[in-house]
Amino acid sequence: MNYQECIDFLYHQLPAYEKQGDSGYKPGLGTTEALAHFHGDPHRGLRCIHIAGTNGKGSVSNMLAAVLQAQGYRVGLYTSPHLVDFAERIRIDGMPIGHDAVVDFVERSRGCEVFHEATFFEFTTIMAFDYFARQQVDYAVVEVGLGGRLDSTNIINPLLSVITNISLDHTSLLGDTLTAIAGEKAGIIKPGVPVVVGEDCGDEVNAVFSRVAAENDAPLYHAEPVENCGHYNDGFHVVSSHFGALVSELTGDYQLKNIATALTALERCGVPVDHEAVAYGLAHVSELTGFTSRWTKLGERPLEVCDPGHNQGAWRHISAQLSRLDVNKLHMVIGFVADKDVDTILAMMPADAEYYFTQVSSARALPAERLREIAAAHGLCGNCYGNVSSALAAARNDATPDDAIFIGGSFYLLGELFAAGSEADGTLEG
Repeated sequence: MNYQECIDFLYHQLPAYEKQGDSGYKPGLGTTEALAHFHGDPHRGLRCIHIAGTNGKGSVSNMLAAVLQAQGYRVGLYTSPHLVDFAERIRIDGMPIGHDAVVDFVERSRGCEVFHEATFFEFTTIMAFDYFARQQVDYAVVEVGLGGRLDSTNIINPLLSVITNISLDHTSLLGDTLTAIAGEKAGIIKPGVPVVVGEDCGDEVNAVFSRVAAENDAPLYHAEPVENCGHYNDGFHVVSSHFGALVSELTGDYQLKNIATALTALERCGVPVDHEAVAYGLAHVSELTGFTSRWTKLGERPLEVCDPGHNQGAWRHISAQLSRLDVNKLHMVIGFVADKDVDTILAMMPADAEYYFTQVSSARALPAERLREIAAAHGLCGNCYGNVSSALAAARNDATPDDAIFIGGSFYLLGELFAAGSEADGTLEG
Protein backbone atom coordinates (compact mmCIF):
# COMPACT_ATOMS: atom_id res chain seq x y z
CA MET A 1 0.00 0.00 0.00
CA ASN A 2 1.04 3.60 -0.56
CA TYR A 3 0.48 6.30 2.07
CA GLN A 4 -3.02 7.26 0.96
CA GLU A 5 -4.07 3.61 0.79
CA CYS A 6 -2.79 3.16 4.34
CA ILE A 7 -4.79 6.16 5.55
CA ASP A 8 -7.89 4.81 3.79
CA PHE A 9 -7.31 1.47 5.51
CA LEU A 10 -6.96 3.11 8.92
CA TYR A 11 -10.21 5.00 8.52
CA HIS A 12 -12.34 2.55 6.58
CA GLN A 13 -11.18 -0.89 7.68
CA LEU A 14 -10.65 -0.08 11.36
CA PRO A 15 -13.38 1.32 13.61
CA ALA A 16 -12.68 5.03 14.17
CA TYR A 17 -14.40 7.06 16.88
CA GLU A 18 -13.71 10.28 15.00
CA LYS A 19 -15.68 9.07 11.99
CA GLN A 20 -18.31 6.86 13.64
CA GLY A 21 -18.77 8.25 17.13
CA ASP A 22 -19.48 5.84 19.99
CA SER A 23 -19.55 2.76 17.74
CA GLY A 24 -15.90 3.37 16.85
CA TYR A 25 -14.78 3.42 20.48
CA LYS A 26 -13.67 0.14 22.06
CA PRO A 27 -12.71 0.42 25.73
CA GLY A 28 -10.14 -1.93 27.17
CA LEU A 29 -6.43 -2.53 26.70
CA GLY A 30 -6.31 -6.13 25.50
CA THR A 31 -6.07 -5.46 21.78
CA THR A 32 -3.63 -2.59 22.31
CA GLU A 33 -1.40 -4.82 24.42
CA ALA A 34 -1.51 -7.60 21.83
CA LEU A 35 -0.55 -5.23 19.04
CA ALA A 36 2.21 -3.72 21.18
CA HIS A 37 3.56 -7.18 22.04
CA PHE A 38 3.64 -8.10 18.34
CA HIS A 39 5.90 -5.10 17.78
CA GLY A 40 8.18 -5.88 20.71
CA ASP A 41 6.43 -3.74 23.34
CA PRO A 42 8.08 -0.49 22.19
CA HIS A 43 6.39 1.52 24.95
CA ARG A 44 8.36 -0.24 27.67
CA GLY A 45 11.57 1.58 26.82
CA LEU A 46 10.01 5.04 26.52
CA ARG A 47 10.28 7.75 29.16
CA CYS A 48 6.85 9.37 28.95
CA ILE A 49 4.73 12.14 30.36
CA HIS A 50 1.06 11.10 30.18
CA ILE A 51 -1.64 13.76 29.88
CA ALA A 52 -5.41 13.38 30.35
CA GLY A 53 -8.24 15.86 30.92
CA THR A 54 -11.36 17.24 29.31
CA ASN A 55 -9.78 20.41 27.93
CA GLY A 56 -6.23 21.66 27.62
CA LYS A 57 -4.54 18.31 26.89
CA GLY A 58 -3.22 19.45 23.53
CA SER A 59 -1.98 22.82 24.78
CA VAL A 60 -0.22 21.33 27.81
CA SER A 61 1.26 18.51 25.72
CA ASN A 62 2.68 20.91 23.16
CA MET A 63 4.04 23.30 25.80
CA LEU A 64 5.84 20.43 27.54
CA ALA A 65 7.26 19.12 24.27
CA ALA A 66 8.40 22.61 23.25
CA VAL A 67 10.27 23.18 26.53
CA LEU A 68 11.92 19.76 26.43
CA GLN A 69 13.00 20.41 22.84
CA ALA A 70 14.36 23.82 23.83
CA GLN A 71 16.44 22.07 26.50
CA GLY A 72 18.00 19.99 23.72
CA TYR A 73 16.18 16.70 24.21
CA ARG A 74 14.85 14.61 21.32
CA VAL A 75 11.11 14.62 21.99
CA GLY A 76 8.26 12.51 20.66
CA LEU A 77 4.76 13.99 20.76
CA TYR A 78 1.57 11.99 20.28
CA THR A 79 -1.67 14.00 20.10
CA SER A 80 -5.09 13.88 18.45
CA PRO A 81 -6.97 14.73 16.39
CA HIS A 82 -5.00 16.05 13.45
CA LEU A 83 -6.13 19.08 11.46
CA VAL A 84 -5.00 18.41 7.88
CA ASP A 85 -2.77 15.32 7.65
CA PHE A 86 -2.82 12.17 9.78
CA ALA A 87 0.97 12.42 10.21
CA GLU A 88 0.51 15.49 12.45
CA ARG A 89 -0.50 13.15 15.29
CA ILE A 90 2.96 11.62 15.63
CA ARG A 91 5.87 14.08 15.77
CA ILE A 92 9.50 14.12 16.78
CA ASP A 93 10.95 17.56 17.47
CA GLY A 94 7.98 19.08 15.69
CA MET A 95 8.38 17.05 12.49
CA PRO A 96 5.45 14.77 11.56
CA ILE A 97 6.07 11.08 11.04
CA GLY A 98 7.19 10.36 7.50
CA HIS A 99 4.63 8.87 5.14
CA ASP A 100 7.01 5.99 4.44
CA ALA A 101 7.14 5.19 8.16
CA VAL A 102 3.33 5.00 8.28
CA VAL A 103 3.30 2.59 5.34
CA ASP A 104 6.09 0.53 6.90
CA PHE A 105 4.23 0.14 10.19
CA VAL A 106 1.01 -0.93 8.50
CA GLU A 107 2.87 -3.48 6.38
CA ARG A 108 4.78 -4.83 9.41
CA SER A 109 1.51 -5.20 11.32
CA ARG A 110 -0.19 -7.48 8.80
CA GLY A 111 0.97 -10.64 10.57
CA CYS A 112 -0.54 -9.63 13.91
CA GLU A 113 -3.58 -11.71 14.85
CA VAL A 114 -5.46 -8.59 15.99
CA PHE A 115 -4.63 -6.68 12.79
CA HIS A 116 -8.29 -6.44 11.72
CA GLU A 117 -9.66 -6.19 15.27
CA ALA A 118 -7.82 -3.07 16.36
CA THR A 119 -9.55 0.31 16.31
CA PHE A 120 -8.07 3.29 14.52
CA PHE A 121 -6.79 4.75 17.79
CA GLU A 122 -5.35 1.46 19.10
CA PHE A 123 -3.45 1.04 15.85
CA THR A 124 -2.13 4.59 15.69
CA THR A 125 -1.11 4.56 19.36
CA ILE A 126 1.21 1.61 18.84
CA MET A 127 2.42 3.18 15.61
CA ALA A 128 3.48 6.21 17.65
CA PHE A 129 5.23 4.14 20.34
CA ASP A 130 6.99 2.04 17.70
CA TYR A 131 8.17 5.14 15.84
CA PHE A 132 9.42 6.86 19.00
CA ALA A 133 11.32 3.74 20.05
CA ARG A 134 12.91 3.24 16.63
CA GLN A 135 13.91 6.91 16.49
CA GLN A 136 15.33 6.71 20.03
CA VAL A 137 13.61 9.75 21.49
CA ASP A 138 14.78 10.96 24.88
CA TYR A 139 11.24 11.64 26.08
CA ALA A 140 7.72 11.16 24.74
CA VAL A 141 4.76 13.37 25.60
CA VAL A 142 1.62 11.26 25.22
CA GLU A 143 -1.90 12.72 25.13
CA VAL A 144 -4.82 10.51 26.12
CA GLY A 145 -7.33 10.02 23.33
CA LEU A 146 -10.54 9.67 25.35
CA GLY A 147 -11.01 9.15 29.07
CA GLY A 148 -7.93 7.57 30.60
CA ARG A 149 -8.51 4.31 32.45
CA LEU A 150 -9.40 2.32 29.33
CA ASP A 151 -7.64 4.52 26.77
CA SER A 152 -5.11 2.81 24.49
CA THR A 153 -2.31 5.07 25.71
CA ASN A 154 -2.73 3.75 29.25
CA ILE A 155 -0.37 0.83 28.70
CA ILE A 156 2.59 3.13 29.45
CA ASN A 157 4.24 3.56 32.83
CA PRO A 158 5.14 7.26 32.74
CA LEU A 159 7.51 9.50 34.65
CA LEU A 160 4.55 11.76 35.44
CA SER A 161 0.78 11.70 34.99
CA VAL A 162 -1.09 14.96 34.33
CA ILE A 163 -4.84 15.58 34.54
CA THR A 164 -5.62 19.05 33.21
CA ASN A 165 -9.25 19.45 34.29
CA ILE A 166 -12.68 17.83 34.37
CA SER A 167 -15.90 18.97 32.72
CA LEU A 168 -18.85 17.27 31.03
CA ASP A 169 -17.93 15.78 27.65
CA HIS A 170 -18.26 12.34 26.04
CA THR A 171 -20.87 11.58 28.72
CA SER A 172 -22.26 8.57 26.84
CA LEU A 173 -18.89 6.85 27.25
CA LEU A 174 -17.36 8.31 30.40
CA GLY A 175 -20.38 8.98 32.62
CA ASP A 176 -22.76 11.88 33.09
CA THR A 177 -21.34 13.30 36.33
CA LEU A 178 -18.07 15.08 37.04
CA THR A 179 -17.08 12.44 39.59
CA ALA A 180 -17.69 9.60 37.14
CA ILE A 181 -15.58 11.34 34.49
CA ALA A 182 -12.92 12.11 37.09
CA GLY A 183 -12.77 8.42 37.92
CA GLU A 184 -12.05 7.58 34.29
CA LYS A 185 -9.38 10.28 33.98
CA ALA A 186 -7.81 9.18 37.28
CA GLY A 187 -7.25 5.78 35.71
CA ILE A 188 -3.94 7.04 34.33
CA ILE A 189 -2.54 7.37 37.87
CA LYS A 190 0.10 4.65 38.32
CA PRO A 191 1.70 3.15 41.46
CA GLY A 192 4.39 5.46 42.78
CA VAL A 193 4.20 7.84 39.80
CA PRO A 194 3.66 11.53 40.66
CA VAL A 195 0.47 13.12 39.33
CA VAL A 196 -0.26 16.79 38.66
CA VAL A 197 -3.87 18.05 38.64
CA GLY A 198 -4.24 21.27 36.69
CA GLU A 199 -7.48 22.82 37.95
CA ASP A 200 -9.57 22.79 41.09
CA CYS A 201 -12.81 21.23 39.89
CA GLY A 202 -14.53 21.09 43.27
CA ASP A 203 -14.34 19.03 46.43
CA GLU A 204 -16.00 15.92 45.03
CA VAL A 205 -13.69 15.72 42.03
CA ASN A 206 -10.64 16.51 44.15
CA ALA A 207 -11.66 13.68 46.47
CA VAL A 208 -11.61 11.23 43.56
CA PHE A 209 -8.07 12.21 42.63
CA SER A 210 -6.91 12.12 46.24
CA ARG A 211 -8.39 8.66 46.78
CA VAL A 212 -6.91 7.12 43.63
CA ALA A 213 -3.52 8.73 44.26
CA ALA A 214 -3.48 7.40 47.84
CA GLU A 215 -4.45 3.92 46.65
CA ASN A 216 -1.46 3.98 44.29
CA ASP A 217 0.95 5.66 46.68
CA ALA A 218 1.33 8.32 43.98
CA PRO A 219 2.45 11.80 45.11
CA LEU A 220 -0.33 14.25 44.19
CA TYR A 221 0.39 17.87 43.27
CA HIS A 222 -1.98 20.64 42.27
CA ALA A 223 -0.83 23.16 39.69
CA GLU A 224 0.62 26.25 41.28
CA PRO A 225 -1.15 29.35 39.89
CA VAL A 226 0.89 31.82 37.85
CA GLU A 227 0.54 35.55 38.06
CA ASN A 228 -1.25 37.01 35.06
CA CYS A 229 0.56 40.12 33.86
CA GLY A 230 -1.72 40.53 30.83
CA HIS A 231 -1.57 40.35 27.04
CA TYR A 232 0.99 42.40 25.14
CA ASN A 233 2.03 42.48 21.50
CA ASP A 234 4.50 39.67 21.97
CA GLY A 235 2.24 37.33 23.91
CA PHE A 236 0.76 36.43 27.25
CA HIS A 237 3.01 37.52 30.15
CA VAL A 238 3.04 35.49 33.38
CA VAL A 239 5.21 35.10 36.45
CA SER A 240 5.88 31.70 38.03
CA SER A 241 7.32 31.37 41.52
CA HIS A 242 9.57 28.55 40.30
CA PHE A 243 10.55 29.67 36.78
CA GLY A 244 10.15 33.46 37.05
CA ALA A 245 8.90 35.83 34.33
CA LEU A 246 7.76 34.15 31.10
CA VAL A 247 5.97 34.96 27.85
CA SER A 248 3.61 32.49 26.15
CA GLU A 249 2.68 32.83 22.51
CA LEU A 250 -0.53 30.89 23.26
CA THR A 251 -2.83 33.75 24.22
CA GLY A 252 -6.32 32.36 24.78
CA ASP A 253 -7.50 33.28 28.28
CA TYR A 254 -7.81 29.60 29.20
CA GLN A 255 -4.09 29.18 28.52
CA LEU A 256 -3.34 30.76 31.90
CA LYS A 257 -4.44 27.52 33.59
CA ASN A 258 -2.70 25.39 30.99
CA ILE A 259 0.55 27.31 31.51
CA ALA A 260 0.29 26.75 35.27
CA THR A 261 -0.30 23.05 34.67
CA ALA A 262 2.62 22.72 32.26
CA LEU A 263 5.02 24.57 34.56
CA THR A 264 4.07 22.43 37.56
CA ALA A 265 4.50 19.32 35.40
CA LEU A 266 7.98 20.46 34.40
CA GLU A 267 8.83 21.05 38.05
CA ARG A 268 7.61 17.59 39.11
CA CYS A 269 8.52 15.28 36.22
CA GLY A 270 12.14 14.83 37.24
CA VAL A 271 13.54 15.95 33.88
CA PRO A 272 16.20 18.69 34.18
CA VAL A 273 15.15 21.95 32.46
CA ASP A 274 16.51 25.44 33.00
CA HIS A 275 14.81 28.84 32.91
CA GLU A 276 16.14 29.62 29.44
CA ALA A 277 14.60 26.47 27.96
CA VAL A 278 11.26 27.11 29.69
CA ALA A 279 11.20 30.72 28.50
CA TYR A 280 12.13 29.86 24.91
CA GLY A 281 9.81 26.88 24.74
CA LEU A 282 6.72 28.77 25.93
CA ALA A 283 7.45 31.67 23.60
CA HIS A 284 7.92 29.43 20.53
CA VAL A 285 5.48 26.53 20.93
CA SER A 286 4.12 26.70 17.38
CA GLU A 287 7.57 26.94 15.83
CA LEU A 288 8.93 24.04 17.87
CA THR A 289 6.01 21.59 17.73
CA GLY A 290 3.76 22.76 14.88
CA PHE A 291 0.91 23.47 17.29
CA THR A 292 -1.94 25.63 16.00
CA SER A 293 -5.70 26.34 16.10
CA ARG A 294 -6.14 27.34 19.77
CA TRP A 295 -7.24 30.98 19.77
CA THR A 296 -5.20 31.41 16.59
CA LYS A 297 -5.27 34.79 14.89
CA LEU A 298 -5.83 34.48 11.14
CA GLY A 299 -6.22 38.16 10.27
CA GLU A 300 -6.11 41.70 11.65
CA ARG A 301 -8.73 43.95 9.98
CA PRO A 302 -11.20 42.55 10.52
CA LEU A 303 -9.78 40.52 13.39
CA GLU A 304 -10.13 36.80 12.60
CA VAL A 305 -9.69 34.18 15.32
CA CYS A 306 -10.27 30.43 15.29
CA ASP A 307 -10.55 27.96 18.17
CA PRO A 308 -12.05 24.45 18.28
CA GLY A 309 -14.40 25.33 21.17
CA HIS A 310 -15.89 21.85 21.00
CA ASN A 311 -17.43 21.54 24.48
CA GLN A 312 -19.01 23.60 27.22
CA GLY A 313 -15.85 23.69 29.33
CA ALA A 314 -14.02 25.44 26.48
CA TRP A 315 -16.87 27.85 25.82
CA ARG A 316 -16.89 29.19 29.36
CA HIS A 317 -13.54 30.75 28.56
CA ILE A 318 -14.10 31.56 24.89
CA SER A 319 -17.35 33.42 25.53
CA ALA A 320 -15.69 35.57 28.19
CA GLN A 321 -12.81 36.42 25.87
CA LEU A 322 -15.14 37.24 22.97
CA SER A 323 -17.13 39.58 25.21
CA ARG A 324 -14.00 41.61 25.90
CA LEU A 325 -13.04 42.15 22.28
CA ASP A 326 -13.06 45.85 21.40
CA VAL A 327 -14.81 45.50 18.04
CA ASN A 328 -17.82 46.99 16.30
CA LYS A 329 -19.61 43.71 15.53
CA LEU A 330 -18.92 40.02 15.97
CA HIS A 331 -19.45 37.45 13.19
CA MET A 332 -19.62 33.81 14.33
CA VAL A 333 -18.84 30.97 11.90
CA ILE A 334 -19.78 27.79 13.78
CA GLY A 335 -20.35 24.09 13.19
CA PHE A 336 -20.50 21.06 15.50
CA VAL A 337 -20.63 17.30 15.57
CA ALA A 338 -24.01 16.01 16.67
CA ASP A 339 -22.91 14.20 19.83
CA LYS A 340 -21.90 17.39 21.66
CA ASP A 341 -24.14 19.27 24.09
CA VAL A 342 -24.78 21.94 21.50
CA ASP A 343 -27.79 23.39 23.31
CA THR A 344 -25.71 24.21 26.40
CA ILE A 345 -22.87 25.62 24.28
CA LEU A 346 -25.18 27.87 22.26
CA ALA A 347 -26.62 29.29 25.47
CA MET A 348 -23.12 30.68 26.18
CA MET A 349 -22.76 32.49 22.86
CA PRO A 350 -23.26 36.24 22.30
CA ALA A 351 -26.81 37.11 21.27
CA ASP A 352 -25.82 40.30 19.43
CA ALA A 353 -23.52 38.58 16.91
CA GLU A 354 -24.26 37.61 13.31
CA TYR A 355 -24.16 33.82 12.82
CA TYR A 356 -23.01 31.72 9.86
CA PHE A 357 -24.13 28.13 10.51
CA THR A 358 -22.22 25.39 8.75
CA GLN A 359 -21.31 21.72 9.20
CA VAL A 360 -18.32 19.44 9.07
CA SER A 361 -17.89 16.87 6.32
CA SER A 362 -18.53 13.85 8.54
CA ALA A 363 -21.21 11.31 9.30
CA ARG A 364 -21.16 12.74 12.85
CA ALA A 365 -21.93 16.28 11.67
CA LEU A 366 -24.84 18.27 13.05
CA PRO A 367 -26.63 19.58 9.93
CA ALA A 368 -26.41 23.34 9.52
CA GLU A 369 -30.20 23.69 9.33
CA ARG A 370 -30.64 21.81 12.61
CA LEU A 371 -27.93 23.95 14.21
CA ARG A 372 -29.78 27.07 13.11
CA GLU A 373 -33.01 25.73 14.64
CA ILE A 374 -31.35 25.08 18.01
CA ALA A 375 -29.62 28.46 17.89
CA ALA A 376 -32.89 30.28 17.19
CA ALA A 377 -34.24 29.08 20.54
CA HIS A 378 -31.41 31.04 22.13
CA GLY A 379 -32.02 34.16 20.05
CA LEU A 380 -29.05 33.55 17.77
CA CYS A 381 -29.78 34.43 14.15
CA GLY A 382 -28.04 33.85 10.86
CA ASN A 383 -27.90 31.87 7.61
CA CYS A 384 -26.77 28.36 6.70
CA TYR A 385 -23.80 27.43 4.51
CA GLY A 386 -22.71 24.12 3.05
CA ASN A 387 -19.12 24.26 4.28
CA VAL A 388 -16.78 26.36 6.36
CA SER A 389 -15.16 28.01 3.34
CA SER A 390 -18.44 29.43 2.05
CA ALA A 391 -19.49 30.46 5.55
CA LEU A 392 -16.20 32.28 6.15
CA ALA A 393 -16.40 33.93 2.73
CA ALA A 394 -19.85 35.30 3.62
CA ALA A 395 -18.60 36.54 6.99
CA ARG A 396 -15.65 38.27 5.36
CA ASN A 397 -17.96 39.88 2.84
CA ASP A 398 -20.22 41.22 5.61
CA ALA A 399 -17.54 42.31 8.06
CA THR A 400 -16.02 45.79 8.23
CA PRO A 401 -12.38 46.39 9.26
CA ASP A 402 -13.55 47.20 12.79
CA ASP A 403 -15.43 43.90 13.20
CA ALA A 404 -14.24 40.47 14.36
CA ILE A 405 -14.84 37.00 12.90
CA PHE A 406 -14.70 33.86 15.05
CA ILE A 407 -14.51 30.37 13.51
CA GLY A 408 -15.00 27.27 15.66
CA GLY A 409 -17.11 24.55 17.24
CA SER A 410 -15.14 21.51 16.14
CA PHE A 411 -11.58 20.35 15.47
CA TYR A 412 -12.88 18.90 12.22
CA LEU A 413 -14.33 22.23 11.13
CA LEU A 414 -10.93 23.87 11.64
CA GLY A 415 -9.24 20.98 9.88
CA GLU A 416 -11.33 21.68 6.80
CA LEU A 417 -10.61 25.39 7.14
CA PHE A 418 -6.85 24.87 7.32
CA ALA A 419 -6.89 22.32 4.52
CA ALA A 420 -8.78 24.73 2.26
CA GLY A 421 -6.36 27.52 3.12
CA SER A 422 -3.35 25.33 2.44
CA GLU A 423 -4.71 24.26 -0.91
CA ALA A 424 -5.53 27.84 -1.87
CA ASP A 425 -2.43 29.83 -0.98
CA GLY A 426 -0.89 28.57 2.26
CA THR A 427 -2.16 31.47 4.35
CA LEU A 428 -3.76 29.22 6.97
CA GLU A 429 -0.95 26.74 7.39
CA GLY A 430 0.07 26.14 10.98
